[in-house]
Amino acid sequence: MSSSVTRRARRGIAAVAALVVASVALTGCLYAMIPETSSRPTTSLAPDTDGIPAELLPFYEQELEWSSCEGAGGGFDCTTVTAPLDWQDPGAGEIELAVIRHQATGGAPLGSLLTNPGGPGASGYDIVRDAVTFVVGQDLAAAYDVIGFDPRGVGRSTAVACLDAPEMDAYLFDIRPGTRGSEEWEQASLAEHAEFAEACEANSDGILEYITTDNAARDMDLLRGVLGDAKLNYLGYSYGTFLGATYAQLFPERVGRLVLDGAIDPSTSNLQVSTTQALGFESALRAYMADCLTQQECPFRGTVDEGMADLGVLLASVDRSPIEAVDGRMLGADSLTTAIVSALYAQESWPLLTQAFTQVLEGDPEIAFYLADSYYGRTEGVYADNSTEAFRAYNCMDYPATDTPEDVAAANALLAREAPTIAPYWEGPNPCEVWPYPATGVREPIAAEGAAPILVIGTTNDPATPYEWAVALADQLSSGVLITRVGEGHTGFNKGNACVDSAVVSYLIDGTVPADDVRCE
Repeated sequence: MSSSVTRRARRGIAAVAALVVASVALTGCLYAMIPETSSRPTTSLAPDTDGIPAELLPFYEQELEWSSCEGAGGGFDCTTVTAPLDWQDPGAGEIELAVIRHQATGGAPLGSLLTNPGGPGASGYDIVRDAVTFVVGQDLAAAYDVIGFDPRGVGRSTAVACLDAPEMDAYLFDIRPGTRGSEEWEQASLAEHAEFAEACEANSDGILEYITTDNAARDMDLLRGVLGDAKLNYLGYSYGTFLGATYAQLFPERVGRLVLDGAIDPSTSNLQVSTTQALGFESALRAYMADCLTQQECPFRGTVDEGMADLGVLLASVDRSPIEAVDGRMLGADSLTTAIVSALYAQESWPLLTQAFTQVLEGDPEIAFYLADSYYGRTEGVYADNSTEAFRAYNCMDYPATDTPEDVAAANALLAREAPTIAPYWEGPNPCEVWPYPATGVREPIAAEGAAPILVIGTTNDPATPYEWAVALADQLSSGVLITRVGEGHTGFNKGNACVDSAVVSYLIDGTVPADDVRCE
């Protein structure tokens, strides 16, 4: 069986936010997340139905009923929006979309600002409820009603469901039989993916075929309409940039002010995405290693190349002889790689990664599992959301299988040469080979002809959405403007770079479009 590069990192700021919160808990550092909030009446504008086809009017004309939100303080209200299961056949069934609104703290809002934290599969509802300032910053929270929502298939919306917690533990963490890369190992991997897919089909009540970014973008226009906005104002991160760009392609005339941060190139294939991300994480890991080697507590010594070689030895060691955790899980190379990936999303998490490596070298996997659990949204054996299931569902429907065996061989050779630390643990059978439905997505450039100006943000050493993707998307969009953040970590806005933040805030609040691409050192 041929091998393909299939590990694709979760794209989004939800994982970053979770690790920032974890760092607060572990270090005692102060991190303000929630601003003061207003308490305006829970009312809505009349729906905007201009140009909506007659068969869709029952959805666009629905009146929202806002109420208090579970687990949220003042200034938040929540509602549920009904959408077609299949936008191509609106009478074929319905789904529900969970929506949370953080009311503008500055008084009369400029309108709604929809957000998506990435994934695909991250909860926009939860991150707005728990960390609205992390998502949009104080200025935007004052100027707009910030709207978080769970896309179809995700969280509180009509959701994909696959495995219970013990079954998910087994799927994500059990050590597969056979030597890595052998026929036995690959067959076991594919069998596990098939069992996962079968469980998703059995437990998701017929929605898997319709969990696509195209449908989710149409849902987003429905949200715009029922919220009463004539144009969509949107801040999307990571995968949320693909969702936003898809929206712009479908509805260019309804684009208001769109910011796409940590951009994905919509023309990239499954193999190209995975390969580029592996190279990105290898680059970020080298940056981490260079920093680590300057710290007294770093467990590695010598040059960056020597430190990376020693880390490769450590990964190979746990691959041969996994380390047992207190809860009985075994830390092998796959789980340790997941821990590494999780920590590389944010430079603030590098000290935690150093602690994890130090402990693993001493035979203790607890912090490594803590990082891996953060990646999967797992706490004390409980999964907080269905992000892993939704991630698989979207990607298997969005990425058609177009890569040839020659493409795969070339990608594997590239990774072995350019990402030697990451490469051995980035390969395996493609889980989408056994998904119940064929992909319906099309990987092609997005121009969104006729759309208003769209800001695209890229960070030069972003491991999850490499900078070259932001450059590509800004070039593809007929009205794209590129904002470059020079630095480490995933995404660029609200990360302490005044140049980036000023450009975004001026655009979203005042409508000021940079005269040219902007580079922020």
